[in-house]
Amino acid sequence: MEAGMLSATDQQSMVSSFLEIAVGQSAETARQFLQATSWKLEEAIQLFYIGNEGGGTVGGSSSQIPAAENIEALAEQTSREAERNVVDEDEVRAPIPVIRGTLYDDALLASRMRHPESSSVPGLRNFDEEIKRPGVWEPEQGVASTAENSRDNLASLYRPPYHIMFQGSFEKAKGTASSQDKWLLVNLQSNTEFSSHKLNRDTWSNEAVSQTISTNFVFWQVYDETTEGQKVCTYYKLSIMPVILVIDPITGQKMRSWVGMVEPERLLEDLLTFMDSGPKDHHVTLSHKRPRESSSAQPQKTKVADKSNEYEEVARALAASMESIKETSEVIPKDKHVNLTEEDEKTCLENKPDYPPLPEEPKGDKSLLCTVGFRLPDGRRVRRSFLRTDPVQLLWSFCCSQLKEAETRPFRLAQPIPGASKSLDYDTEMTFGESGLASSMISVTWE
Repeated sequence: MEAGMLSATDQQSMVSSFLEIAVGQSAETARQFLQATSWKLEEAIQLFYIGNEGGGTVGGSSSQIPAAENIEALAEQTSREAERNVVDEDEVRAPIPVIRGTLYDDALLASRMRHPESSSVPGLRNFDEEIKRPGVWEPEQGVASTAENSRDNLASLYRPPYHIMFQGSFEKAKGTASSQDKWLLVNLQSNTEFSSHKLNRDTWSNEAVSQTISTNFVFWQVYDETTEGQKVCTYYKLSIMPVILVIDPITGQKMRSWVGMVEPERLLEDLLTFMDSGPKDHHVTLSHKRPRESSSAQPQKTKVADKSNEYEEVARALAASMESIKETSEVIPKDKHVNLTEEDEKTCLENKPDYPPLPEEPKGDKSLLCTVGFRLPDGRRVRRSFLRTDPVQLLWSFCCSQLKEAETRPFRLAQPIPGASKSLDYDTEMTFGESGLASSMISVTWE
């Protein structure tokens, strides 16, 4: 392309493009190379590199560039060499020589594997060690971090729940759970399943889930590719990850299982049945429910004797009960006892708050509901769902409907929490959605 065919603006643009590649050169040098190649940018750059091969780096000083009068000669020489290097159709080009090299020498590689933090090139990662050491999931210490940096730190978001995890083998976890009379909660995860990381981010990091597990369970988490994880997968015939298991630490029996991602509210609701009693109480209940062993060879006389002994024990118990009632009636006169009861009932009725009417139990979308468990004074366990927009006072309305004595006897509601219990206030104006009572257990006791 001739210079006369280019406008001054186009020429200046080509000079600027040349200078972007040949850093450190002057506009006059760029114009000389472009004129020598008839304003062909690619050929001018190639000519610049050829003329600069013996002078050091491309970005060197302008003294390393050939003189202006020699640029045209250099262009003609380059053109002739290109013509001589044209390969004939019948000729075969020599093979490209094999080049071998190493990224790092052995000493440098070994040093960076031992101290990866001291090098800008990251060393080889050991995921097993990262699982054992919680520090790798935390932000770097000693580095000023902003809110955006902490928010973008994905490692800390999906950090395993080390604060509630049992550190040890599966057998040690069972032994600890058995000695503490707690159920063993097992979570098998897979690095290839995102649901495993979601459990760490959403479920195990939930404050209510964390408090419930640390108080009532021994929690053990393991990856399926580890030796301990493969043992558990083989024993319980697990093939889909992630899996959550409730295991009886005494017998090793699987009591309940969940597959995939489990939301915190659903997990807490399903774990309520295991919070009422521990494994030992469970086995005691099973032993009472088992029928007594009978043998056809046992004499009929022995059976009759056993029944007569039972009748005698029941009769003695009834007699003792009647005696205690008689003694009580002698100590407290009948008329006075009745008057005290009527007075107490009158006082209770006067102090009893006006509970709001209890609506029908709502059904439908679980995201709009709040399910609460109740432990009544007579030992019953009941559950009731409320709308998240309902007032908390409906807790007292529901308990009053379940207890006949509540009409004349005051009761108190408390929420058991680790290490203490939190009494609920009837005068609160919060709704169920604001109170945080979803999937919690409420203890009902008499005043």
